[in-house]
Amino acid sequence: MTAPHEDDGLYSFAGLLEPAERAKLRALRAVLEARARPVIAEYWERAESPVELLPALRDLRLVDDPALLGPDGRTRELFAGFRVFEFSRVDIGIGMLFHGQVAMFRELVLRGGSPEQAAAWDAAILDFEMTGAFGLTEPDHGSDVARGLETTARRDGDDWILDGRKRWVGNAAHSAFVAIFARDVADGEVKAFLARTDAPGLTRTTIERKIALRLVTNSDIALEGVRVPESHRLQRVRSFADVAELFQPLRADVAWIGAGAQAGAYEAALRYALERRQFGRPIAGFQLVQEKLVRMLGNVTASLALAVRLAERRQTGEGSEADSSLAKVWIADRLRETVALAREVVGGNGLVADHDVARFFTDAEAVYTYEGTREINTLLVGRAVTGLSAFVR
Repeated sequence: MTAPHEDDGLYSFAGLLEPAERAKLRALRAVLEARARPVIAEYWERAESPVELLPALRDLRLVDDPALLGPDGRTRELFAGFRVFEFSRVDIGIGMLFHGQVAMFRELVLRGGSPEQAAAWDAAILDFEMTGAFGLTEPDHGSDVARGLETTARRDGDDWILDGRKRWVGNAAHSAFVAIFARDVADGEVKAFLARTDAPGLTRTTIERKIALRLVTNSDIALEGVRVPESHRLQRVRSFADVAELFQPLRADVAWIGAGAQAGAYEAALRYALERRQFGRPIAGFQLVQEKLVRMLGNVTASLALAVRLAERRQTGEGSEADSSLAKVWIADRLRETVALAREVVGGNGLVADHDVARFFTDAEAVYTYEGTREINTLLVGRAVTGLSAFVR
């Protein structure tokens, strides 16, 4: 397989990682296999987040171990990508539980906050003492949120007053803060505010009956006269252009999520095919099953290669919005195909959570949609290659 810290897979990418990075990924895999994999099916059935895993994951120091940091004080893009991959090959939801804090929320504060805000909060965010979620999407505005965003912010002395609604806010149920993007009624520009989830006027409601990402608790949030001090307005988010800039690394992360989930689905299907016997032999020995496995492996390897190249370009500052969008579109397509093939290999047993494939099969639908739909990302790439915008104005 294409495991990032092993040299025995086809087209192994292990040589691209530093020894310290490979050791850290081995430690992460050990924790996920020992602590997460045995309980995933139970949490999936209950649609609950395994938050008790967070201390063990935090203690691995996957983000701030000095052995992993480059001259800029940050981990390499390639390691960060493989970290996402490693989580996703076990379960996308557990990865989102962890990265929603140390990637989405932390990066928002580091990139959107003032230097003083970032310095004051970063250590607490890394230690999971200051927990946060990310609230942009609204009930009536997803792809058109740039122009359609309706949540408002009104300055009142040293405070801001927020009114509106947010939807699909991951991790909000167990976070102390939620980053609310709201339109300033004074100038019409979008700004970002860290609102306490226990603030008067803020209501969280869990979204029930999800078929995908069941280990992620998503919430609807209502804001009615919620007060946020000016000190908790992220100072470098002054327009939606600043918000869009924040999304580019998140879209790159989705490419790694899609590659990792494909690896997990492929590995689950291969395990099953080697163990399942029909007509007196393992089904892995049948030609049509092998054909499906090879197609899956090809998709995993090609998706990982694209994600690796994207990380390399981002590391050197060459990565563009179109790079991230193309990777997201293409890998999400391959993810859908790969999990469907895995479900075919496992047959009727692929419809239950016991063999892992069902989780990857349903989670793929969420990955296909979030961080920009296929249609929106396609138009972003189309604009880049033709110089002509096909967006409806």
